[in-house]
Amino acid sequence: MQKIKKAIVAVAGSGTRFLPATKAMPKEMLPIVDKPIIQYVVEELVEAGIEDIILVTKWDKKPLEDHFDYNWALTNELKKSGKLEMLEKIKKIANMANFIYVRQLPQYGNGVPVLSAESIVKDETFIFCNGDDLIRSKVSFTKQMIEEHVKTGNLMMGTQEVPREDTYRYGILKLKEGTALLDHIVEKPKVEEAPSNLINIGRFILNQDVIDILKRTPLGKDNELWLVDAVTQYIKEGGEVGVKRIEDGEWLTTGDPLNFLIANYKYALGRKDIGDKLKKFLQDTLK
Repeated sequence: MQKIKKAIVAVAGSGTRFLPATKAMPKEMLPIVDKPIIQYVVEELVEAGIEDIILVTKWDKKPLEDHFDYNWALTNELKKSGKLEMLEKIKKIANMANFIYVRQLPQYGNGVPVLSAESIVKDETFIFCNGDDLIRSKVSFTKQMIEEHVKTGNLMMGTQEVPREDTYRYGILKLKEGTALLDHIVEKPKVEEAPSNLINIGRFILNQDVIDILKRTPLGKDNELWLVDAVTQYIKEGGEVGVKRIEDGEWLTTGDPLNFLIANYKYALGRKDIGDKLKKFLQDTLK
């Protein structure tokens, strides 16, 4: 089986829920403690063996590109001041992977980044993920998905369980009876009509077959091109998509201010250097 070496990361959103913070700064560059959101995503991919990170961007994402570039001025400053540990951290960022930047086609929907990067992943199996969704786990969730893909040969879709009463907020997965294979997705169903409590978290292992279907997929909800529509059609045409649940971890969205803050607290509380102090502060504040 061909090794998966490439990942398409969608980062062309405008981050309007975070205005004015995102007026001149990409949402994906907002920090989770002291590291931008996008770096956590890239580190997860690299841990899974991904070599080529294809970031699908737009005109205002230059700070994101600069973050993964070499910064000679900063390097020299850190070297002169003797901050060698920080110097190594900074140098490592640019060396993590081969970064490729592609401008998104002028269309809306999460299927568009895939089409925008088609020439780079053509005829290869690849990862697709969003640049503002985090999965905090002991072992890279991308690695978990790839291992399952190698076992089964199926394309893959990531999922996480949510409380039944929250299912109306998400795309909910319906599995084929008695299997871990996707049948279809029900978008934001009524709680009593939800086929499960497994949600679409926007992580996929895809291939050229899905891209070819995506090219002929009509626009869907809100007149946008949706990746799940192409995945559903792939299944209808005889393809199989495995469903992989997160092991020893959790999906954390950063798509709105509240969930962004929750992600910050969870990552910070897990840090050895600041976790205990933050926990005490929160406990004292909530008394």
